[in-house]
Amino acid sequence: MKLFTGLLLCSLVLGVSSKWYSFLSEAFDGAKDMWRAYSDMREANYKDSDKYFHARGNYDAAQRGPGGAWAAKVISDARENVQRVTDLFRHGDSGHGLEDSRADQAANEWGRSGKDPNHFRPPGLPDKY
Repeated sequence: MKLFTGLLLCSLVLGVSSKWYSFLSEAFDGAKDMWRAYSDMREANYKDSDKYFHARGNYDAAQRGPGGAWAAKVISDARENVQRVTDLFRHGDSGHGLEDSRADQAANEWGRSGKDPNHFRPPGLPDKY
């Protein structure tokens, strides 16, 4: 029985390991892309550039493949959900930030779908970004 279980486990691992490894690698690299966009946004500290960096991070991550797109969606959704909770504590149930959160999610989806993030690029943002 142990031999059978061991052979079954090995065949499963060998059969799908390359797919899972690829997905996990894409997800890890996609998460790094998201972090880079966030870091660039903080460094740029440029007015009205938020949506551009949302779209760019999601675009870069999604270009990695399905794992990158998955990571971008998970990170983006988590970020917006955390922001909604913190806004609730700061502003009560006033709806404050709901419109901005929806706009951020639209920019996230725009980037993940492969559309050009420069659509959200504000005039005058340094070429470095």
